[in-house]
Amino acid sequence: MYSTEALEAGSLSSNPYQNAFSLENEAYKTSASRDQYDAACRNAAARGAAPTAEAHEASINDGTQESPGITIGRYSNCHYFASGVTAEVYRCKTVALKVITDGRNMEPHNPQREAKILGLLKKPCIPLLETFRDQEQRFTLAFPFMPLSLENLIRQGPLPKSRVRSHFRDLFGALRDIHEKGIIHRDIKPSALLLESPDGPAYLSDFGTAWHPTLSINTEPAHRKILDIGTGPYRAPEVLFGNKSYGPPVDMWGAGVMLAECCRDPPRPLFESRPVSEDGNQLGLILSIFKTIGSPTTETWPEALDFLTPPFETYQSFQGEDWANLLSGVDGPFQELIMNLVTYESSQRPSAAQGPGPAAKPTRPFE
Repeated sequence: MYSTEALEAGSLSSNPYQNAFSLENEAYKTSASRDQYDAACRNAAARGAAPTAEAHEASINDGTQESPGITIGRYSNCHYFASGVTAEVYRCKTVALKVITDGRNMEPHNPQREAKILGLLKKPCIPLLETFRDQEQRFTLAFPFMPLSLENLIRQGPLPKSRVRSHFRDLFGALRDIHEKGIIHRDIKPSALLLESPDGPAYLSDFGTAWHPTLSINTEPAHRKILDIGTGPYRAPEVLFGNKSYGPPVDMWGAGVMLAECCRDPPRPLFESRPVSEDGNQLGLILSIFKTIGSPTTETWPEALDFLTPPFETYQSFQGEDWANLLSGVDGPFQELIMNLVTYESSQRPSAAQGPGPAAKPTRPFE
């Protein structure tokens, strides 16, 4: 769907914005409800603070801004919010408009397929309100506007256990829904989990590269899927080693890495990953995974024997760190779930149906 990453990347470039971010952070920590959070942000702005863009968006309930916006389709007073590789996102009051600026369907990016997939889904996947062509005939998707993402919360410091439980219960519920339909999200990351407020509810978004068993079959047969998927430290190892027959477990690996990040104090990714633009980013991620959880063997990763590039002889062997050290201070039940999700053999990872979604029997960390 839409992402706040591009917005956030440029929002803290000067001292006034840094001060505003600190004020927003304090508001977040001291507010017990969405109303209190919004009021605190408005009060900070009234005192003359220059709020960050994300704080400004989160604090205005009616979606209006000082300058007049542009018109997109039937939506007037639309204001720029963020941009990505193929789209720009605008806000119109309670609606987010994802305007496709690059009409080429560069697989795995395909906005028309994204819209069709979203039309099959239900909450806690982000609802698709409508699609249309704007005045320039650009394909546009309309969603409910969500002011926050899990990425925002992680950047602000440790998450209360209650929020971790709530947000990941929603995430697993969304994954269960899409996996039951044979859909693979393929880009699970904190910025893809959007929030109505710091307390939720949470919605899974960013289906622009999702794979569907019938809608994707002409460009990506089930056993010849594209490998250029996922983001940074959340990419699953089977993709890094050329397994084009991957399935829903790639999403579960990403969810496990996300859960570990949220549970650690301070929040930080399990693995290091260079930006995509840098040479050696994939090799760097592979080495980080090996150094962190240990190098795989034919016993711990038997399916990799059939991969295009098996990982057993080319790389130096690493012992890995102890999970107790990696997840120091994390409750035992959370540790257990993370360890089960972040495991090499994809068939051994718990499915979303076994996880803590709304209709599932709760697992211990989510009871």
